[in-house]
Amino acid sequence: MIDKNEIQFKKAESSDINIIWEIIQQSVERRRIDGSQQWQNGYPNLQTIENDVAKGFGYVLTVNHEVAIYVALIFNDEPAYSTIEGEWLTNGEFVVVHRVAVSEKFAGQGLAKKLFDYIEDFTKSQNVLSVKVDTNYDNLAMLKILESKGYTYCGEVFLAGGVRKAFEKVLI
Repeated sequence: MIDKNEIQFKKAESSDINIIWEIIQQSVERRRIDGSQQWQNGYPNLQTIENDVAKGFGYVLTVNHEVAIYVALIFNDEPAYSTIEGEWLTNGEFVVVHRVAVSEKFAGQGLAKKLFDYIEDFTKSQNVLSVKVDTNYDNLAMLKILESKGYTYCGEVFLAGGVRKAFEKVLI
Protein backbone atom coordinates (compact mmCIF):
# COMPACT_ATOMS: atom_id res chain seq x y z
CA MET A 1 0.00 0.00 0.00
CA ILE A 2 0.96 3.65 -0.33
CA ASP A 3 2.11 4.01 3.30
CA LYS A 4 5.15 1.82 2.68
CA ASN A 5 6.27 3.96 -0.24
CA GLU A 6 8.49 7.02 -0.21
CA ILE A 7 6.32 10.10 -0.72
CA GLN A 8 7.82 13.51 -1.43
CA PHE A 9 6.29 16.93 -2.04
CA LYS A 10 8.56 19.18 -4.06
CA LYS A 11 8.77 21.97 -6.59
CA ALA A 12 8.19 20.79 -10.16
CA GLU A 13 11.12 21.03 -12.55
CA SER A 14 11.16 21.52 -16.31
CA SER A 15 12.04 17.83 -16.67
CA ASP A 16 8.66 17.01 -15.06
CA ILE A 17 6.57 18.94 -17.62
CA ASN A 18 5.91 16.04 -20.01
CA ILE A 19 4.62 13.71 -17.28
CA ILE A 20 2.66 16.57 -15.70
CA TRP A 21 1.00 17.27 -19.05
CA GLU A 22 0.11 13.57 -19.39
CA ILE A 23 -1.45 13.65 -15.91
CA ILE A 24 -3.40 16.83 -16.75
CA GLN A 25 -4.76 15.17 -19.92
CA GLN A 26 -5.78 12.10 -17.88
CA SER A 27 -7.60 14.37 -15.42
CA VAL A 28 -9.39 16.23 -18.21
CA GLU A 29 -10.62 12.91 -19.56
CA ARG A 30 -11.59 11.65 -16.08
CA ARG A 31 -13.66 14.78 -15.51
CA ARG A 32 -15.34 14.40 -18.90
CA ILE A 33 -16.24 10.76 -18.14
CA ASP A 34 -17.54 11.82 -14.71
CA GLY A 35 -19.81 14.36 -16.43
CA SER A 36 -17.98 17.41 -15.09
CA GLN A 37 -17.78 20.59 -17.15
CA GLN A 38 -14.52 21.58 -15.45
CA TRP A 39 -11.40 21.63 -17.69
CA GLN A 40 -13.41 20.83 -20.83
CA ASN A 41 -12.60 24.04 -22.75
CA GLY A 42 -8.89 23.72 -23.51
CA TYR A 43 -7.72 24.87 -20.08
CA PRO A 44 -5.37 24.05 -18.51
CA ASN A 45 -3.11 23.63 -21.52
CA LEU A 46 0.57 22.83 -21.93
CA GLN A 47 1.50 26.51 -21.83
CA THR A 48 -0.32 26.86 -18.48
CA ILE A 49 1.88 24.11 -17.03
CA GLU A 50 5.07 25.50 -18.58
CA ASN A 51 4.25 28.91 -17.08
CA ASP A 52 3.52 27.38 -13.66
CA VAL A 53 6.86 25.62 -13.60
CA ALA A 54 8.79 28.64 -14.94
CA LYS A 55 7.25 30.91 -12.29
CA GLY A 56 7.86 28.42 -9.48
CA PHE A 57 4.13 27.73 -8.92
CA GLY A 58 4.22 24.06 -9.94
CA TYR A 59 4.60 21.31 -7.35
CA VAL A 60 4.50 17.54 -7.54
CA LEU A 61 3.77 14.78 -5.09
CA THR A 62 5.94 11.81 -5.95
CA VAL A 63 5.65 8.19 -4.90
CA ASN A 64 8.96 6.36 -5.10
CA HIS A 65 10.28 9.21 -7.27
CA GLU A 66 7.40 8.91 -9.76
CA VAL A 67 5.12 11.93 -10.25
CA ALA A 68 1.69 11.01 -8.86
CA ILE A 69 0.00 14.43 -8.48
CA TYR A 70 0.49 17.90 -9.90
CA VAL A 71 -0.66 21.11 -8.23
CA ALA A 72 -0.08 24.83 -8.71
CA LEU A 73 0.35 26.85 -5.50
CA ILE A 74 0.18 30.61 -5.87
CA PHE A 75 0.71 33.03 -3.00
CA ASN A 76 -1.66 36.01 -2.63
CA ASP A 77 -2.52 36.26 -6.31
CA GLU A 78 -5.90 35.29 -7.64
CA PRO A 79 -7.71 38.35 -8.98
CA ALA A 80 -11.02 36.46 -9.16
CA TYR A 81 -10.90 35.98 -5.38
CA SER A 82 -11.16 39.72 -4.71
CA THR A 83 -14.81 39.59 -5.75
CA ILE A 84 -16.55 36.69 -4.05
CA GLU A 85 -20.27 36.24 -3.81
CA GLY A 86 -20.03 35.41 -0.15
CA GLU A 87 -17.22 36.12 2.27
CA TRP A 88 -13.75 34.74 2.90
CA LEU A 89 -12.84 33.73 6.45
CA THR A 90 -9.71 35.91 6.36
CA ASN A 91 -8.39 38.88 4.40
CA GLY A 92 -4.65 38.39 4.93
CA GLU A 93 -2.02 36.39 3.08
CA PHE A 94 -3.09 33.13 1.49
CA VAL A 95 -2.08 30.32 -0.83
CA VAL A 96 -4.31 29.45 -3.77
CA VAL A 97 -4.53 25.80 -4.79
CA HIS A 98 -5.04 25.37 -8.54
CA ARG A 99 -4.87 22.57 -11.10
CA VAL A 100 -4.84 19.49 -8.86
CA ALA A 101 -4.36 16.51 -11.16
CA VAL A 102 -3.79 12.89 -10.09
CA SER A 103 -2.10 10.31 -12.31
CA GLU A 104 -4.37 7.44 -13.36
CA LYS A 105 -1.77 5.07 -11.91
CA PHE A 106 -2.27 6.59 -8.44
CA ALA A 107 -5.98 7.50 -8.58
CA GLY A 108 -8.24 6.23 -5.81
CA GLN A 109 -5.43 5.66 -3.29
CA GLY A 110 -6.13 8.62 -1.01
CA LEU A 111 -3.16 10.62 -2.30
CA ALA A 112 -5.16 13.76 -3.08
CA LYS A 113 -6.18 13.98 0.59
CA LYS A 114 -2.54 13.46 1.57
CA LEU A 115 -1.58 16.21 -0.90
CA PHE A 116 -3.62 18.72 1.11
CA ASP A 117 -1.66 17.79 4.26
CA TYR A 118 1.56 18.58 2.40
CA ILE A 119 0.09 21.83 1.03
CA GLU A 120 -0.99 22.92 4.50
CA ASP A 121 2.41 22.08 6.03
CA PHE A 122 4.19 23.92 3.22
CA THR A 123 1.90 26.94 3.61
CA LYS A 124 2.61 27.12 7.35
CA SER A 125 6.35 26.83 6.65
CA GLN A 126 5.99 30.03 4.61
CA ASN A 127 4.31 31.75 7.62
CA VAL A 128 0.98 31.88 5.82
CA LEU A 129 -2.12 30.58 7.60
CA SER A 130 -4.80 30.52 4.92
CA VAL A 131 -5.38 28.12 2.02
CA LYS A 132 -8.00 29.06 -0.56
CA VAL A 133 -9.27 26.83 -3.32
CA ASP A 134 -12.11 26.80 -5.81
CA THR A 135 -13.66 23.98 -7.76
CA ASN A 136 -16.52 23.32 -10.11
CA TYR A 137 -19.91 22.56 -8.56
CA ASP A 138 -19.83 19.18 -10.34
CA ASN A 139 -16.30 18.10 -9.29
CA LEU A 140 -17.65 15.77 -6.63
CA ALA A 141 -14.30 14.13 -5.84
CA MET A 142 -12.69 17.48 -4.96
CA LEU A 143 -15.76 18.66 -3.06
CA LYS A 144 -15.55 15.50 -0.90
CA ILE A 145 -11.83 16.02 -0.28
CA LEU A 146 -12.33 19.64 0.76
CA GLU A 147 -15.12 18.65 3.13
CA SER A 148 -13.06 15.84 4.66
CA LYS A 149 -10.06 18.15 5.15
CA GLY A 150 -12.09 20.80 6.99
CA TYR A 151 -12.37 23.48 4.31
CA THR A 152 -15.20 25.98 4.77
CA TYR A 153 -17.48 26.90 1.87
CA CYS A 154 -17.24 30.69 1.50
CA GLY A 155 -19.30 31.44 -1.61
CA GLU A 156 -18.83 31.65 -5.35
CA VAL A 157 -16.07 33.15 -7.46
CA PHE A 158 -16.12 33.79 -11.19
CA LEU A 159 -13.21 32.56 -13.28
CA ALA A 160 -12.82 32.35 -17.05
CA GLY A 161 -14.24 28.83 -16.93
CA GLY A 162 -17.39 30.00 -15.13
CA VAL A 163 -18.73 29.99 -11.59
CA ARG A 164 -16.75 28.05 -8.99
CA LYS A 165 -17.43 27.09 -5.40
CA ALA A 166 -14.82 28.77 -3.18
CA PHE A 167 -13.39 27.31 0.02
CA GLU A 168 -10.93 28.40 2.66
CA LYS A 169 -9.14 26.74 5.55
CA VAL A 170 -7.45 28.74 8.28
CA LEU A 171 -4.40 26.86 9.51
CA ILE A 172 -3.49 26.68 13.17
